[in-house]
Amino acid sequence: MIRYNDIIGQEEVKQILREQIVSGKIPHAQLFYGPEGVGKMAMALSFASTLLCQHPVNGQPCGQCTSCKMMEQLEHPDLHFVFPVLQSKEVSDQYLEKFRAMLLESPYFDLQEWHERLRVTTQQPKIFVSESERILNKISLTSQQGGYKVMIIYQPERMMAQAANKLLKILEEPTPRTVFLLVSDAPEQLLTTIVSRTQRISFRPLTTDEIRTALIERNALGEEDALRIARLSGGSYTRALQQIHIDEDTALFFDLFVLLMRLAYQRKIKELSDWSDQIATWGRERQKHFLEYCQHMVRENFIYNFRDERLNYMSQKEQDFAVNFARFINERNVYGLMQEFQDAQRDIAQNGNAKMVFFDLTMKVIILLLK
Repeated sequence: MIRYNDIIGQEEVKQILREQIVSGKIPHAQLFYGPEGVGKMAMALSFASTLLCQHPVNGQPCGQCTSCKMMEQLEHPDLHFVFPVLQSKEVSDQYLEKFRAMLLESPYFDLQEWHERLRVTTQQPKIFVSESERILNKISLTSQQGGYKVMIIYQPERMMAQAANKLLKILEEPTPRTVFLLVSDAPEQLLTTIVSRTQRISFRPLTTDEIRTALIERNALGEEDALRIARLSGGSYTRALQQIHIDEDTALFFDLFVLLMRLAYQRKIKELSDWSDQIATWGRERQKHFLEYCQHMVRENFIYNFRDERLNYMSQKEQDFAVNFARFINERNVYGLMQEFQDAQRDIAQNGNAKMVFFDLTMKVIILLLK
């Protein structure tokens, strides 16, 4: 069971939620929004634990009652989850064990990790209209433990329009002692009518020091490694954890970025076409993460030219590459390169043809790299 002390930073949010519990004034719908990896889901689980606890103490779960024991495995009958799934006829309950397992391993995760557990290839998981009836049925039931019913909706921005409209009706006429917790990375993609019916609680990026401290205390990292990873994390503890366990994707992203730059500099069109075809076979989330990594490398190589190691957030391998490459990223092309990678990421997110997106990108990189 997650307590507030298990959540990194976000003290302002913790105080708001404690005051809600102590005062008994619980909004029926709250929107937790902010960047990935900053503790939104961890906070939702902790708040749900407190709401469902039979004897909360100072706005936190007691940890001893029957409800708290059930929450240790996220198996409380009055706790419900909704999250993106693969097919229009599917509902969250069909993947509930996988989702629980991911949360129990760590509430700090990102959408890419959930997609990997779903074995996503090219699909874009959504919350389909078939989920709406399940939501209605669940909240219409009497609480099995006689208290609150809590429904956590992960990625509500991925709701199909029909599902979102049905949720709107539920939020307009909530059943007693039912609390919706919407956990969103992109609230601007939600219907404004849904947002307006929630209490919005903003989560900020974590500070470098908060992440550094957590890495030392929770992951037994040394001071130097913890600081380096914290600086690379961009305010996300999830990214920090991923950086600890550098996987094949990270190494592959580096190799493919280096290959792109070398082939573009040499104007090897056939090889660049093969490069594009390789990446086009990946799932869209993986493609977006690669394009995000490319932006990181462009930015860091530009900053490397200023020769101030305090400003650079690169691994040793990346720094070794920058020694000879950084001079090719300069004032004449840095903004153009960043924009092209951002545009490609946007096009992939909007289901653009991956082969065309990546091959067009290579042509633009040729032009910009030689400026």
